[in-house]
Amino acid sequence: MDMKTILVVEDEREIARMVQSYLIREGYRVEVAFSGEDGWATFRSLRPDLVILDLMLPGMHGLEVARRIRQEGATPIIMLTARSEEADRVAGLEMGADDYVTKPFSLRELAARVRAVLRRTEGGTAPEVVRAGDLTVDLAAREARLRGTLLELTPTEFDLLAFLARHPGRVFTRRELLEALQERTYATLPRTVDSHVKNLRHKIEPDPENPTYILTVHGVGYKFRPAEGG
Repeated sequence: MDMKTILVVEDEREIARMVQSYLIREGYRVEVAFSGEDGWATFRSLRPDLVILDLMLPGMHGLEVARRIRQEGATPIIMLTARSEEADRVAGLEMGADDYVTKPFSLRELAARVRAVLRRTEGGTAPEVVRAGDLTVDLAAREARLRGTLLELTPTEFDLLAFLARHPGRVFTRRELLEALQERTYATLPRTVDSHVKNLRHKIEPDPENPTYILTVHGVGYKFRPAEGG
């Protein structure tokens, strides 16, 4: 397996170096940047497999860095934040981040999050293709197309879509979706799922306000459109 490259953007140098050292021991190549501007420049030159990004950075804010990364493609992003307010995390998730860790955090937990997110980028082996209307989800190739056009989905967005598409018509709670995406239960807000669904709908739905693929079941959660004829 190729060594994965991780970019850590964190202005607290001690934290950045601790994360770098730990992840190197875990088998990753790790580069660090200490400001938003340096993080963005390093991202463009390095093209890492994953970015660990602090939100509160000097100069360019972490949300702006995340926005620019998302404009470039679907590189996975794990946010770091010292703030505990739900709104901060939701803002980052709505910008397209795949996961978040709140400071203070354990290096072991962060490494587990990194492994979980990277696993979702490696794809599977089942040659399964799900088709619904104009949407095609190729589970083996980890590709989704709308009317033949390839969609730029983050790893988490693709996994959410793929999981729902495998079970058309079945209703899942937010907690069930969190557990399916992360493979283990973390202290993660159910509203995290709402943020990912909102982002996904803007990419796959002709009218995100009146969705036809990912449907809300009020008071419960979400389901993928029922199978035709089912």
